[in-house]
Amino acid sequence: MRNSNLTARRLTAGSAAAFVGLTAALGSGLGNPVFAADAATLSGIILGVGADETQRIVTWYSSADTSQSIQLAPTARVKDGEFPADAATIAAIGGANVAASGGFNRHATITGLSEHTAYSYRVGTEGNWSPSYSFKTQDFEGDYDFLFYGDPQIGASGNLANDQAGWADTMNASLAANPDAELLVSGGDQVETAGNEAQWTAFLAPEQLRQYPWAATIGNHDVGSKAYEQHLFTPNTDYSGRYYSNGNPASNTSGGDYWFIYKDTLFIDLNSNSYATSQGGGGDEAHLQYVAETVRQHGAKAKWTVLVYHHAIYSPAAHAKDGDAKVRRNDFPTAFSNLGVDLVLQGHDHAYSRSYSIKNGAKENPDEQPGAAEVFPGPGGVIYVTSNSASGSKYYDITKPDASGTNGPDPLKPENYWYNSAQSQEKVRSYTKVKVRNDELVVETVRSQAKGDAPVGSLVDSVTVRPFHGDNQEIQVNVPTAAPGEFGWTIDGYNGLVDLGTAQEVDAAYFAASGQINPILVTDTRRSLSPWSVSASVGDFVDGDKSFSGAYLGWAPKVITPGAGAVAGPVAPSAYTAGGEGLSVSRGLASAAQGHERGSAKVGADLDLKIPGEVDKGSYRTTLTITALSS
Repeated sequence: MRNSNLTARRLTAGSAAAFVGLTAALGSGLGNPVFAADAATLSGIILGVGADETQRIVTWYSSADTSQSIQLAPTARVKDGEFPADAATIAAIGGANVAASGGFNRHATITGLSEHTAYSYRVGTEGNWSPSYSFKTQDFEGDYDFLFYGDPQIGASGNLANDQAGWADTMNASLAANPDAELLVSGGDQVETAGNEAQWTAFLAPEQLRQYPWAATIGNHDVGSKAYEQHLFTPNTDYSGRYYSNGNPASNTSGGDYWFIYKDTLFIDLNSNSYATSQGGGGDEAHLQYVAETVRQHGAKAKWTVLVYHHAIYSPAAHAKDGDAKVRRNDFPTAFSNLGVDLVLQGHDHAYSRSYSIKNGAKENPDEQPGAAEVFPGPGGVIYVTSNSASGSKYYDITKPDASGTNGPDPLKPENYWYNSAQSQEKVRSYTKVKVRNDELVVETVRSQAKGDAPVGSLVDSVTVRPFHGDNQEIQVNVPTAAPGEFGWTIDGYNGLVDLGTAQEVDAAYFAASGQINPILVTDTRRSLSPWSVSASVGDFVDGDKSFSGAYLGWAPKVITPGAGAVAGPVAPSAYTAGGEGLSVSRGLASAAQGHERGSAKVGADLDLKIPGEVDKGSYRTTLTITALSS
């Protein structure tokens, strides 16, 4: 018998893809729903921030106390408005609204979002879904922009329709100019009257509030009802009595302090309506403890710390001289300097101002010039921004400095308060854009309404804040998102016929031949370091209508060149001498365990063919089928 031959060919391993799961993080709510069969009218839907960039919170109102959910899927998989069968369903919780609001509230948290993905969602239940809305995620690291809006205070002018229209204009102008903004941050006073649902409906009317996450802030016009909490559920919120102005979370008031991290920024949001223990709450001291503890626990995860609260302590109009502003001007600044706060965003005074770099309650650098386009805060330097009205519902005239001590004039510009580098009252709608960059914050306040020759989109004020890095040199490098890497194998070198030559007769009982498979180069560059394996099997050896079993072929795997964690598979002997099935069933050539190093390995196997003597003469071939598996 002569010329028993073996050929080898490459087969690619099949792969399976699974839809990324999204889980529900269900926070504490206002109660548990009682299930009912009545169809619910769904309203007031708003997309809120989550605990980090991988989360969003959706809150809404329902006319009926029914079990409801969020349904969510990648937008690319929603066809003609139909969500796929495997869309994520996230159960909502909530409770009955206060009597003035009527109905019920629901909220649920979406977690496990992927970056660079458009998602569609709807709320309700099977057979009674809301319209669908969409949002997109962007890179979870690196630069980003967010927009800050002062006091929409819908209803403050006395003309609800005008206020709603102005608010809608600002939403349209700001997001048309900044479609990739990643957060919308509130300065407080969403509405004029805390429990007025017509005002809340007008505030929630812009579609952008279902497309971009809103980071809510309690203003003094929001605090007097549970409607704020019912409409705007926030992450990581401490609803303890100390963060309520009256100290009583069970009362018909809203309260709580909360925080979240977005990319490299730690946001801390305070209920500044609670500032004196005489009111019943924990006052400013409780807020300072909250900020200190939050920075202690989470500050190391962020490059920037941004505080948000409603009642401005450095502003240019009537509220600058309020007694509570003077109290906070003593209570807050030194603590904020010591805690490494970079930027404080405020509302309440319905006029624009940007402070000098303030350290420990005083101007850090006496030589810093008014309106400087670049500032270089030293350690403890903090910039305070007060935003004007985003809806145009109400403006306050700038007031004059006085000799009261905390409201004195700026020696460099006496018509300004000493703490304000820039201040203005143009009585046009505006918003503030904050560009968060590796080593600077760019704070731009932008007109969303034309002012004379200044068009929509023109700047009211702009400053680049460059932080202090100490006396030594800090070194930074951006590491981009790594390619996921690949796993695969190829025949190393020429994929020629594996010719075992002419088998030799042994003891007049059987024929024997030996050789080696062509070496296989296995490469694994995946960051996951998942396990992998390569195996192979053969069919029958065939020559025309003659054949013999592939079980008579055995092998001894080996690692020729180490790498990628490769370990040789076990010996599989020929069935002629050892019984069994030889290579007629799949046998392991090489494998690597979870956590192996990345790289390449060359593997091979010595072949041992023993053929029964009664097999007819011929030139037989078979195919070595190679299969690669990876997690």
